[in-house]
Amino acid sequence: MTNAPRVASLPRGTFSDEAARYFFRDREIHQTYYKIISDVFRSTERGDTDWSVIPIENTIDGSVSLHTDWLVHEVDLPIRAEWVYPAVQNLVGRRTELANDNGEWQPERITKVLSHPVAMAQCYDFLRGTLPHAEQETVSSTSEAIKLVSQNPDKGWAAIGTRTAAADYGLDVLQEKVTDHDNNYTRFLLVGNKEYENPAATVYKTSILVTLPDDYPGALHQVLAAMAWRRINLSKIESRPTKKKLGVYYFFIDILMSMDSVLLPAAIAEIEAIGCQVRVLGSYPSLPYEG
Repeated sequence: MTNAPRVASLPRGTFSDEAARYFFRDREIHQTYYKIISDVFRSTERGDTDWSVIPIENTIDGSVSLHTDWLVHEVDLPIRAEWVYPAVQNLVGRRTELANDNGEWQPERITKVLSHPVAMAQCYDFLRGTLPHAEQETVSSTSEAIKLVSQNPDKGWAAIGTRTAAADYGLDVLQEKVTDHDNNYTRFLLVGNKEYENPAATVYKTSILVTLPDDYPGALHQVLAAMAWRRINLSKIESRPTKKKLGVYYFFIDILMSMDSVLLPAAIAEIEAIGCQVRVLGSYPSLPYEG
């Protein structure tokens, strides 16, 4: 695997792991797993890996602010691709420990549920309605939660996570699809200093960061107008604090167009002409889910 792509992600069995495999599904890859997202970013920044896989947005919870801020403030790693994946969460545990004589798991036998805080939030109604008595503990990833359950038998613990991780740690899926909404999709970014090619891609996006001038009333309107009259379609605009001064924000904008077009570079030039700072975070293929 000398020439295999080196990819950093959250632990094996997480959705980030599955996304990494999808980005390079036609190739053998060398994956390195980290418990926390900062170590994922740093791995690629140091050159230990070529790319990092970052969960950046979810249908239910919106943007993952911590990951967005790392992308903007802590590292300088271009976005190379994105993939939107249906994040199906499951309740995982030992059926023999939690089931009755008929093999049906019993909610009252579960004393604690472990998972990543985002996964917990995605399953709020299920936890409140089915396991209101169970203690909830958040950990660094859904895979880590399942690992902890596997290491602590006979305690009545269960986890929320993927089927892949359940199989890896020899546990059972007690109940499938415990997320509160069926349209629970997560958007993953592939970031890194190496180019990423996908000949099958037909949809391209560009992400930019716009910081407005302090003394230009109506600057945001001018930014949007530069896009609008060129009929450039924006899929997202979000404000985040610059962390430099209270009340000063930058705007994270996703655009349904490649930088290879004529219109987008011209729009950016117009935005810069009014005194805005523009940073192109990446121009990249948007890969479809193939379930």
